[in-house]
Amino acid sequence: MADVMSMDDIRSEAARLNIDLSSIDWDSVRVPPGQDFGIKSDDEDLNEEDSLEFDGGFGNVIIVDNLPVVAREKFEKLEGVVRKIYSQIGVIKENGLWMPVEEDTGKTRGYCFIEYNTPQEAELAKEKTNGYKLDRAHIFAVNMFDEIDKFMKVPDEWAPPEIKPYTPGENLQHWLTDEKGRDQFVIRAGSDTEVLWNDARQVKADPVYKRPFWTESFVQWSPLGTYLATVHRQGAAVWGGASTFNRLMRYAHPQVKLIDFSPGEKYLVTYSSHEPSNPRDTHRVVLNIFDVRTGKVMRDFKGSADEFAIGGTGGFTGVSWPVFRWGGGKEDKYFARMGKNVISVYETETFSLIDKKSIKVENVMDFCWSPTDPIFALFVPELGGGNQPARVSLFQIPGKEELRQKNLFSVSDCKMYWQSNGEYLAVKVDRYTKTKKSTYTGFELFRIKERDIPIEVFELDNKNDKVIAFAWEPKGHRFAVIHGDNPRPDVSFYSVKGGKVLKLTTLKQKQANALFWSPSGRFIILAGLKGFNGQLEFYNVDELETMATAEHFMATDIEWDPTGRYVATSVTSVHEMENGFNIWSFNGKLLYRILKDHFFQFLWRPRPPSFLSPEKEEEIAKNLKKYSKKYDVQDQDISVLLSEQDREKRKQLKDDWERWVNEWKKYHEEEKEARRALRDGEDSDVEEEYEAKEVEVEEELDVKEEVIPDA
Repeated sequence: MADVMSMDDIRSEAARLNIDLSSIDWDSVRVPPGQDFGIKSDDEDLNEEDSLEFDGGFGNVIIVDNLPVVAREKFEKLEGVVRKIYSQIGVIKENGLWMPVEEDTGKTRGYCFIEYNTPQEAELAKEKTNGYKLDRAHIFAVNMFDEIDKFMKVPDEWAPPEIKPYTPGENLQHWLTDEKGRDQFVIRAGSDTEVLWNDARQVKADPVYKRPFWTESFVQWSPLGTYLATVHRQGAAVWGGASTFNRLMRYAHPQVKLIDFSPGEKYLVTYSSHEPSNPRDTHRVVLNIFDVRTGKVMRDFKGSADEFAIGGTGGFTGVSWPVFRWGGGKEDKYFARMGKNVISVYETETFSLIDKKSIKVENVMDFCWSPTDPIFALFVPELGGGNQPARVSLFQIPGKEELRQKNLFSVSDCKMYWQSNGEYLAVKVDRYTKTKKSTYTGFELFRIKERDIPIEVFELDNKNDKVIAFAWEPKGHRFAVIHGDNPRPDVSFYSVKGGKVLKLTTLKQKQANALFWSPSGRFIILAGLKGFNGQLEFYNVDELETMATAEHFMATDIEWDPTGRYVATSVTSVHEMENGFNIWSFNGKLLYRILKDHFFQFLWRPRPPSFLSPEKEEEIAKNLKKYSKKYDVQDQDISVLLSEQDREKRKQLKDDWERWVNEWKKYHEEEKEARRALRDGEDSDVEEEYEAKEVEVEEELDVKEEVIPDA
């Protein structure tokens, strides 16, 4: 890479070449990711970034204390034990293990130095073995060699810490107090990232904050909407605030590719994949779990991509994402990952395995947590050529007891769907027919909250129909299924309230291949994406009627706002044309449309759960007119304002027209004399004052004399 040039050097070089820097559009300059071509960035955030590379010196050396003090004859045995422990973590350099001895007695001093090839291996060794119990009397205390300087600066005498004055931080939930009850969303287009209010009553998007080059790949809201996360070469960062979006914390993780928050926003998981030095090896994967508020690494996981791809559906270098799946609820107490024949469940108090061991499940293929409780469901396919049936099991954490199990036969495929309140688990089972030449679909419905977890078997009217999509109603007891053959499958709605499955209705031959329930239930969008080019049907499931049909041509994404009042449909840069987004009302009315070139992302800002009890929410719904009075007044004021704006617009158009007419009248008057001359002195410009007359003109065409002889 070129040497870094200061801005003064650039100015002097531009003067030498007679280039006017003020005439250059710097915003139009683009360089490849990861390159700066010797131009130093003036972005204060980049200048503030901490160096993530370890300084040369002793960053790859650790000190292991509390070793046994042994005589010379036992030295080799102790050294062999220590080498065996620490060689499992990384590669110890040649002559990289040094255990000092007393000169006069020849006994070891109770500590040793270990030098690894890389600082990362040294850091991992410290984390893995600090507190390691060699025997009852010897528990390792491990420190980095570079930390000695810190320990040497500890004063001999204790002094009370300085008490700093309390300065309250910014209220990160301030956006929830918006007087208009609006929701925010973030968009990425080109190099810009913007946060905006959805001001649907004013039929526009109201800007909140805009920043170019805010992220190097994507942005992501935290699950409760408190933070906005950005991704950079050096790691990830989170931002928050009422309108300025100050940076709250940075998380150092070079070459980070993906991030994932825990449901309660307490932890952030970051992922990176690194090219192996040997082409025959797989990629090396690094995962860090950070405390969101402090930025401290609580636990890291490192290994080959093959190790983290077990049971995965693909992702970066074949790794399934998210690698760790968090237990239900916002307590963030448990997270788990699937390995070969095991489910490893960790608790966040110590970030270690529960009971220090994984749950052994032979040939486990998939698992998923309840959204609300520490219960997970897992699927095991058939084994031994069908001699051992497939099964779905429910496990309770932390006790690891199996709550329920259901054996399944002739299984081709299985998918599990939790209802948002954790009350039901739907298991879609594709089974082979007796001839094994085709499959048919059935459902196993687990009623989680009822005694002994009863299971109900349910099939479509035509069990041979292919199931294209399945979706539970949020917080409700209904679900929808798209089934049949393309291009016009059917859509059926069912209810499980009352102890049995009841079909509500079937909509025949719909151009739909995806289902999008409103977060508050009741309404659903039947969407035809990809091959259907953005067909939309807004459906009221309470009334079993279509509210509206529409189209957003080439739409790639659909997302409801967290209140269920509005819907965004967008066309991202997957398509080269019509990039941008539309905002619709819940009942299918197009409110406004914004086009953006190179449009990448649209994300509504999530809202935290309401503090109101279900009873209070029901009471508000029943007395909605009482609560809506003040909003009706606001709506009326806005309506008057919009009408006034329309009147102003019409008045402006009228004034423009009159000004144009007056200009032409003036021009017409100035040319009056020229027109009179063209009319041979006639004054009037009014055509009606002239009378058209027909004039006969005799013209002698030819004269010829001819002598006529006498007869």
